[in-house]
Amino acid sequence: MEPKILNAQRQKWQDVFSETPAMFGAEPSKAAIKAVDIFKQEGVTKVLELGCGQGRDTLYFARNGFKVCALDYNKQGLKAINEKAQELGLSNLIVTKIHDVRKPLTFADGAFDACFSHMLFCMALTTAQLQFLSEEILRVLRKDGISVYTVRHTGDAHYKTGIHRGEDMYEVGGFIVHFFSREKVELLAKGYEIISIDEFEEGELPRKLFMVMLRKK
Repeated sequence: MEPKILNAQRQKWQDVFSETPAMFGAEPSKAAIKAVDIFKQEGVTKVLELGCGQGRDTLYFARNGFKVCALDYNKQGLKAINEKAQELGLSNLIVTKIHDVRKPLTFADGAFDACFSHMLFCMALTTAQLQFLSEEILRVLRKDGISVYTVRHTGDAHYKTGIHRGEDMYEVGGFIVHFFSREKVELLAKGYEIISIDEFEEGELPRKLFMVMLRKK
């Protein structure tokens, strides 16, 4: 694994978001729709969203009454979220921050009821970095807090195609994807109870994903 290559993904996403203001569309992801139902059942009010991109899920959470702190390392995406939130009258429910998830989260212990991330865990992050991130999420969740994340898994058609970038990471079309096995999900679940690991499909190809739901012990 070459850190320079992994780090270059940040600029790649910056360029894509600048060129394509609605790359993933305006509708929320399937995962966010399901997460909202779960969060309502769990009495969640404060949600930390990691890797929020251009905000399609962020805005959906806010429209459902949740207070959302949305983090991404891409300032173009965060700018778009703030503009849309203002247009929709949701600015009071959304806070955005530039953050690289390889670094410690800048929040107090137990600050959030839930954490959500769609496809962040399968970006150009090493297993060691993912373990660190999982521990940080655990720290900022309240007792019995919920973490929901999605990842492309090893049954996906792109797995082991393109350029191998180390571990289970492959570069396809210029983007590096970290593909997950169930064993990797279990490895990252230290300190959590695994509630569910559900398979679903999204987008063209189609992409095959896990939706993982965890509860802080």
